[in-house]
Amino acid sequence: MKLLGFNFTRINAERNSTNFKGVNINTKMDILDISEAKADIFNSKESLLNLKFSFSLNYEPDFAKIFFEGNTLVSVDPKISKEVLSTWKDKNAPEAFNLFILNSILRKSTLKALQLEEELGIPLHIQLPSLKKDEIEN
Repeated sequence: MKLLGFNFTRINAERNSTNFKGVNINTKMDILDISEAKADIFNSKESLLNLKFSFSLNYEPDFAKIFFEGNTLVSVDPKISKEVLSTWKDKNAPEAFNLFILNSILRKSTLKALQLEEELGIPLHIQLPSLKKDEIEN
């Protein structure tokens, strides 16, 4: 599987309060649709799948919200493509495919969310690495 394209079609970020004590952050990620894609540019034996997704961060109680929708284009083996498209009718997909897609969405959306959180003064939804001074023994 190869990720050929990724873009956001909708980005919404808002901060409703200045008091962030007791804020709880809920994350939700969904694959909204999977369809076969045709592209004459790619001369490959692999099949192309277009996926629509959503990703949201809700800061409760009513502190802030960040929401993304987007598309991703994936190149997969034709056997996997058939399996994905047939199981998608029941809103399911093979586990390996799901992991690849959800990790791709999570990676890209998290980076964009961190940028928006910094600009809006919202607490970060993940902890960033930091350096600490080693304690000196006496």
